[in-house]
Amino acid sequence: MHPMVDLLPTVELGPKDGARASVIWLHGLGADGHDFAAIVPELRLPEELAVRFVFPHAPSIPVTLNGGMMMPAWYDITEIDLQRRHDEAGVRRSDAQVRALMEREHERGVPWDRIVLAGFSQGGAVALFSALRLSERLAGVIALSTYLVVEESLDDERAAANAGTPILQVHGSLDPMVPLARGEAARAALEQRGYGVAFHTFPMEHAVCMEEILLIREFLVDALS
Repeated sequence: MHPMVDLLPTVELGPKDGARASVIWLHGLGADGHDFAAIVPELRLPEELAVRFVFPHAPSIPVTLNGGMMMPAWYDITEIDLQRRHDEAGVRRSDAQVRALMEREHERGVPWDRIVLAGFSQGGAVALFSALRLSERLAGVIALSTYLVVEESLDDERAAANAGTPILQVHGSLDPMVPLARGEAARAALEQRGYGVAFHTFPMEHAVCMEEILLIREFLVDALS
């Protein structure tokens, strides 16, 4: 456990005790842990998978892009061009908080290889950052409408444990917030390093659609069965 890291508050769905698998799902900028909770019933996961969903609330920090306004965020964004240097200190702080949540799931009896890390937009960027650097093998990673952050340190920091972990990546072709090109660049960077990425696009904006929920269901059933 990270002794210096306070556990983030979370929304939890599914079995409180006796969970056999966990999905830790990180929301996007300005949202909170309730944002994706409504998707869980739509996934109609088989009950025998006994999946606990954990939706943490990101801490509120000033976001430069939004005039320094305080809002839930996994890291600061200084400009709209997401290719520029990212708030590495913020990303690493969030990584430590996400690792603490994964360690808690492990302590509650869920094996590492039955934990899935998922995230949307900023949350997806942190999910990818954490999963690729984690020295314990995960069941899978779900990266929605997102991009890679702190890519320049990935080659030095990536862990062999998750080199073969399946990644589901979905992006809206009409996304005005995180252009499709950023998602495609992430996919290319991952594939170039040998990661197995199932990449799908849908004609949607910065959002989630029903077809995507079906893909997520299929991915989770495959990863956790």
